[in-house]
Amino acid sequence: MQKRFGRALIPGLAVLLAVAGCSSGSEKDNDGRSGAKQSRGGQSRGGQSSAGQGGAGQAVIPLKNPDGTKPGLAPVTTKTDRVAAERLIGQLVTKGRGPRTGYERDKFGYAWMDTADGVPLARNGCDTRNDLLRRDGQELRFRSGSDCVVVAMTLHDPYTGKTIEWRKEKAAEVQIDHVVPLSYSWQMGSSRWPKSKRQQLANDVLNLIPVDGRANSSKGDSGPASWLPPDTSIRCAYAVRFAQVALTYEIPVTAADQRMMRQQCAG
Repeated sequence: MQKRFGRALIPGLAVLLAVAGCSSGSEKDNDGRSGAKQSRGGQSRGGQSSAGQGGAGQAVIPLKNPDGTKPGLAPVTTKTDRVAAERLIGQLVTKGRGPRTGYERDKFGYAWMDTADGVPLARNGCDTRNDLLRRDGQELRFRSGSDCVVVAMTLHDPYTGKTIEWRKEKAAEVQIDHVVPLSYSWQMGSSRWPKSKRQQLANDVLNLIPVDGRANSSKGDSGPASWLPPDTSIRCAYAVRFAQVALTYEIPVTAADQRMMRQQCAG
């Protein structure tokens, strides 16, 4: 996993990825509006189904998906992977959470922009939200004449474990979660970043997952000490993804958040 914004590989992460059997690779700020980019080759047009395209819905564990371009969050189950997960979480820097003063969603760019350079799938002509629906959804159906705008799909929601038959007419049933919420990042230091880096965080597929809307709304801008996915089987994977984003963008976490993340992957 390579750090965004022109930074080097996270220290020690290549070793952890090798341990996990993976090579290193290239609020509401958690809302249901249209986020991050992938090639649309092989997707069908004109409202046709594209089931099975691009491995949609075949969730992988985050340790083997360090850039976030593969779908979903699969549970971290093996002892080897849990050891790698704990080591990754142990690399996090901790600090106290600062004030929310001055936070505005627009300071991270408009949602969901296709022009946040330096992140996977940017500038492919399809907005971030639709890219994520295409990445994680199954039985995709597109707006007539489009290979971008998803109007219907089946989503296996990692946070609740339930299957959602989603239609665009009820868009809020599936929302896009910022795993590390933008407001959380603001309180932990992104208020001092250049806007271009904040735009990367807001549109980076590593930090974005389509999930059940109610579960996402309950999260708000909470860290792991205050909120974890309802499905307990996915909590270690969620902690790993939170850590991956925090390390990639050099975002500290609170000591309580780190402790909770470690607990999810212990044993």
